[in-house]
Amino acid sequence: MSALSQKHLIGIKYLQKSDIELIFQTAQQFKDVLQRPIKKVPSLRDITIANLFFEDSTRTRISFELAEKRLSADTINFSASGSSVKKGETLLDTVNNILAMKVDMVVMRHSSSGAPLFLSKHINANIINAGDGTHEHPTQGLLDAFSMLEKFGSLKGLNVLIIGDIKHSRVANSNIQLLLKMGANVKLCGPPTLVPKHIEELGVTVELNLKKALEWCDVANVLRIQLERMDIKFVPSLREYSLFYGVNKTLLDSIKKPITIMHPGPINRGVELSSDAADSSQSIILQQVENGVAVRMAALYLLAGRA
Repeated sequence: MSALSQKHLIGIKYLQKSDIELIFQTAQQFKDVLQRPIKKVPSLRDITIANLFFEDSTRTRISFELAEKRLSADTINFSASGSSVKKGETLLDTVNNILAMKVDMVVMRHSSSGAPLFLSKHINANIINAGDGTHEHPTQGLLDAFSMLEKFGSLKGLNVLIIGDIKHSRVANSNIQLLLKMGANVKLCGPPTLVPKHIEELGVTVELNLKKALEWCDVANVLRIQLERMDIKFVPSLREYSLFYGVNKTLLDSIKKPITIMHPGPINRGVELSSDAADSSQSIILQQVENGVAVRMAALYLLAGRA
């Protein structure tokens, strides 16, 4: 197989295992390219990509822009602030106006879950979901798994712990689905208020005691508490959250085996993750950032049908 089974990258749930493996293989090739003195390839020289960010983003937006530039694509960057969206223009009108300028691909982040899927039913361009509400963030799930694969050589049988605000996390959703498809074991840990009811039905387990959960895992992917998505208080205070669910070096040193620490960013240092843990030799957070460009290059290249 040398092409994806999907026209869009809306969510991990739509990808087959062979799609994921193909993205990983292609990402590895692009990672090799990124180590060269000249990091640019002409693969998407005649492709125009619109980056539509209806929600604030720094890391994901920059990562996609860099991936597009490395592939020699032409790019249009759109931000909802200061646009006609503020004047009441609909999502479909906004996108159709951009597509009238002959855009081939759309990378979109939106605060509403399902917005990229809605768009995929109405326009012809390829769509990559760069995060939609609390639904999915497929390229983050892919780069997290690619980073684990790079570290451990295989995802099959790997014990992966996801800690924190599972309830509001699109990253957790994408990670869970991808890791289970690839044969990993997934456990969730967080305050009961931030772990969705019946989530075990997905094939994961839940452990409320952080130390017990860490003793089980090979990898701990620590999530940020998403206060901006909470309309009520789900934890008494950030200090109390940090006390019971914060990962720090003292806690890691008390466990008799090395655990790889990951975080999708941005880190609330001193809340879910201490600086001494985030910056320790156990952390592969900066490798995640580096791998993000290669994985997004792979997704863009494959969706453009260049494989």
